[in-house]
Amino acid sequence: MAHGTHDHDADARNADILININGELLPRAEAVVSVFDSGFILGDGVWEGIRVHNGRLAFVDQHLGRLYDGAKAIDLDIGLTPSQLQASMEETLAANGMTEGVHIRLMISRGVKSTPYQDPRFTISPPTIVIIPEYKEADPATLTRGLKLFTVHVRRGRPDVQDPALNTQSKLNCVTACIQAAKAGADEGLMLDPQGFVATCNSTHFFIVRNGEVWTSTGDYCLDGITRRNVLRLCQRHGIPHFERNFSLSHVHSADEAFVTGTFAGVAPVAEVDGRIMAQPGDGSRGPMVEQLQRWYVELLEEETTGEGK
Repeated sequence: MAHGTHDHDADARNADILININGELLPRAEAVVSVFDSGFILGDGVWEGIRVHNGRLAFVDQHLGRLYDGAKAIDLDIGLTPSQLQASMEETLAANGMTEGVHIRLMISRGVKSTPYQDPRFTISPPTIVIIPEYKEADPATLTRGLKLFTVHVRRGRPDVQDPALNTQSKLNCVTACIQAAKAGADEGLMLDPQGFVATCNSTHFFIVRNGEVWTSTGDYCLDGITRRNVLRLCQRHGIPHFERNFSLSHVHSADEAFVTGTFAGVAPVAEVDGRIMAQPGDGSRGPMVEQLQRWYVELLEEETTGEGK
């Protein structure tokens, strides 16, 4: 059965969580937004996924930096400072008594419109700010068994069409890629850039390992991933040769190992790409570089959320 990096066991505690909508804490069943909301009508907004570890929001400065950059790029005034928004997330966690094993989805749309139409000047309310905290941890097997990827026909777009660097609510191209991969029996879609080089996956960032080197795309056609950035930082710290460069599917299919990164699962191995078995010794098991990067990432997460090693 196909799975993905967001595989997790359902947690009964989530039925009773309080969700923050524009500063008001509401039970899950009552947490709704208007049918005239810009996010619902148009996907007009930005978002972040943030993990809670050791009672703290992991890499929150990086996440909020990306969020506010994206909002500024689409001319969306969030109406709160980053510190105020962080405080709102922390208050939501406290109201729910949440300290560990939590994933937050932070969503900000342009606000409610007077009529279903795209022009931002028809927006008649402040931005809609939604904070959804859930008890949600990645399936431990995801970190060892490896994902199956399938190269899809959907390309990552050029920045003059829809800038792929923006973490906007408009994700239809990624959804379409996910659907094609699922129909092919895979977990995620591997997406190419307009020139045919490997760009990213539909919901995670993609890396390969060749001859002791870690490669990922140039970043020109993918989101500025927080975990992606931190893995490159770990390679720098530990002296692992690493490159942001153009590479083709031929390089992928002949790679020694492959893995993906994302906020939810961290670093996850890839077992197959287009039916080719990845990782040494060729049986799709987790390779030595991936295993080492996973250990270093857990250590970095501890540093970030405990202050140790800073």
